[in-house]
Amino acid sequence: MKKVVLVTGANSGIGLALCERLLSQDAQLQLCLACRNMQRAEAARQALLVSHPQAQVTLLHLDVGNMRSVLRAAEEFKQKYNRLDYLYLNAGIMPNPRVDHKAFYKGLFSSNVVHMFATGEGLLTQEDKVTPNGLQEVFATNLFGHFLLVRELEPLLCQMDHNSLVIWTSSSNARRSAFSLDDIQHQKGREPYSSSKYASDLLSLALNRHYNNRGLYSSVICPGLVMTYLTYGILPSFFWTLIMPIMWLIRIFTNTFTLSPYNGADALFWLFMQKPESLDPMAKYHSLTSGLGNNYTQPHKVRTDSQILSLIFFMPILGDFRY
Repeated sequence: MKKVVLVTGANSGIGLALCERLLSQDAQLQLCLACRNMQRAEAARQALLVSHPQAQVTLLHLDVGNMRSVLRAAEEFKQKYNRLDYLYLNAGIMPNPRVDHKAFYKGLFSSNVVHMFATGEGLLTQEDKVTPNGLQEVFATNLFGHFLLVRELEPLLCQMDHNSLVIWTSSSNARRSAFSLDDIQHQKGREPYSSSKYASDLLSLALNRHYNNRGLYSSVICPGLVMTYLTYGILPSFFWTLIMPIMWLIRIFTNTFTLSPYNGADALFWLFMQKPESLDPMAKYHSLTSGLGNNYTQPHKVRTDSQILSLIFFMPILGDFRY
């Protein structure tokens, strides 16, 4: 039976790099690119077909920040496919990032420089806004839209004849200090990206608790520091040009600077090669690159001091949202 794979945010960056690696591994799989911008999605599809002319690659119009779009896309997908083996929840936004320049320059010449670049801790804030659905934009796009997609595709994900795997692209910027169960949408804070990524870590734990006995498993990954449009939007382009040689030098001493989308997609690809039931439900799988440029994946326990609360209450709270 041919595997069916759905990837959100597949038209560029880590998502597109993942699709290339998946087709190189299994040319027979049925790959669906779920994207908001269909023109870019078609360009990505054509690029994949150049290197894999016999590949089965389809497109699905999906804006995960718009709940009506999620519902329409899920219905369209269910009409085309009768199974889903891997669901990669990769789409995400970091709107209007702002840098604390004083903290940046202070950290640039300190022993904390690697941690600063790897996590953005203490440096980044974002300006969030409310969507037409009445949800905070970052929460809706990075978390709730994907949660709704999983719920709508449940009939394809939970089948008796095979196990399926949901895979969340999280971040090293996912921090417990930015998240609160009392403010899941992060309406009161200025780090909605960090909050949404930590929430995805928790939601992966919750999905395993609720769905493992039905054949649906969930994992979460960290791509490391990758240069994508999200990263380049944080600072002016000329600045990245100036500091890139420094970053390549730093990579000799740390394995979290994956830098390229291909390297950053390593954990996503590695999970494709595993049996879902063999994975650690409490782990976050990190894409890592050695100083010599070798890629590998390593699991780390999800850091949470509210694990019981997240597992018992987090999914019901999301299920109560109206959109």
